[in-house]
Amino acid sequence: MSVASCLLSEDQFVCSICLDVFTDPVSTPCGHNFCKNCINEHWNNNDQYLCPLCKKVFNTRPELHINTFISEMVSQFRQEAQQKASSSSSEQQAAKPEVPCDVCTGTKLKALKSCLVCLTSYCETHLEPHLTASRLKRHQLMDPVENLEDRMCMKHDKPLELFCKTDQTCVCMLCSVLDHKTHEFVPLKEEYEGKKVELGKTEAEIQEMIQKRRLKIQEIKHSVDLSEEAADREKAEGVQVFTALKESVERSLNELIETIEEKQRTTEKQTEDFIKELEQDISELKKRSSEVEKLSHSEDHLHLLQNFPSLKAAPPTKDWTEVSVRPSYEGTVVKAVAQLEETLSKQMKKQFEAEMKRVQQYAVDVTLDPDTAHPALILSDDGKQVYCGDVKKKLPDNPERFFKCCCVLGKQSFFSGRFYFEVQVKQKNNWNLGVARESINRKGQITLIPQNGFWTIWLRNGNEYKAGNNPPVRLSLKSLPQKVGVFVDYEEGLVSFYDVDAAALIYSFTGCSFTEKLYPYFSPDLNYGGKNSAPLILCPVNQTE
Repeated sequence: MSVASCLLSEDQFVCSICLDVFTDPVSTPCGHNFCKNCINEHWNNNDQYLCPLCKKVFNTRPELHINTFISEMVSQFRQEAQQKASSSSSEQQAAKPEVPCDVCTGTKLKALKSCLVCLTSYCETHLEPHLTASRLKRHQLMDPVENLEDRMCMKHDKPLELFCKTDQTCVCMLCSVLDHKTHEFVPLKEEYEGKKVELGKTEAEIQEMIQKRRLKIQEIKHSVDLSEEAADREKAEGVQVFTALKESVERSLNELIETIEEKQRTTEKQTEDFIKELEQDISELKKRSSEVEKLSHSEDHLHLLQNFPSLKAAPPTKDWTEVSVRPSYEGTVVKAVAQLEETLSKQMKKQFEAEMKRVQQYAVDVTLDPDTAHPALILSDDGKQVYCGDVKKKLPDNPERFFKCCCVLGKQSFFSGRFYFEVQVKQKNNWNLGVARESINRKGQITLIPQNGFWTIWLRNGNEYKAGNNPPVRLSLKSLPQKVGVFVDYEEGLVSFYDVDAAALIYSFTGCSFTEKLYPYFSPDLNYGGKNSAPLILCPVNQTE
């Protein structure tokens, strides 16, 4: 235990919420420790059960139990701190310099008191007259101090007994009736006590600042650890994905070369067969030519006439007029590239499905806030659907309500961590989706750009998709999303939109700087005579298989 006790420090036992030494320490499932009351109050006052340090979100409120090991360590730390404080106090007392008696000659004894009237320090023996003589009893005595002349008014040669609150300086009695007669005064002791309290508050504030910075160091170190883990994970996944892509490319190249070579081998074999067959024809024709020539020189009339019909007929050979060898490689590379593209698309889809599965772990239950809804919007009773009606309702124009634009915010706000939700946009020709900061303009016209506090994408005219950047970014999508997923990483400054059914990334805002609460943002847009009457629907998140 002696070795362990040497390693104890206040940093190890400070609650990151109250910035004080733990009281009834408990541990969260993510391994971080807090005072039991602090973490319970934190969860009572927030919409999510998340760890204040690592921002991990718990779906249900964790059951907390006192961490007996840490509790015992905290108790030991308190005892050691008290012992050190007591020891330090004793050392300070012992370290106080001794003030010698100003009257003693030879060996000077230790002074017991100093007289502010005589400006002299006295030992026990020489102090006796100040305790017995009636004239000296009126003198002001204090604990022995050096440099008594510094405690006298330089102008009036009187003790500094008062504090001028007007000029914030120490004065004597004559100063109070001459130079400072209209000022406000208090005894030095009273001002001393007040200043001592202020110093205590200042010290507490400084300690709090120190604790906050220590906590920030822990938070930064923890963030670096998380970043390193994420970097390692991404590198491993990157190596795996690109290795698979490289293997696919190499495999496709090998298959392409093998296909071309196989075609060439087939062509060569076909050529050999043609040549062989042609040579056989030539041999037969030569034989016929020899017979014809021989017959033509025959003098035997009967023999020539009898054999003429058989030699006059065309020999039984193949007609080679239309036969040719024309190997074609056109389209071979294009086909191979198309197959490779299909393979890569499948692998990319697997990768996006894995990414979708990761972000869906941060799914939150979002409901629409009727207090923010434009008067023309119609919300379902469960707060999960919204569409635009034809008539504006008469609603109180509270500060939270949108007045010009047909939009509505979610009830839930997020000031840290990650969150994800999905919205069905099926059968709609126009809509806006995303997140917005708390301080957005809700009464005038809105321009959906990050500079105004909006990170959104939208659909216009049934097929025109854009991201609300400055200027807007046109999005080319292979399919029309029926359900859109919205993912936010507050600390990372990331807002991503996904086509849930296609498991494909639509667009990402990166490098965002969030300093306020973020709210889910929805706009079903106008009804347009029933052409855009379908509602936006907040859907429960089903984990991608």
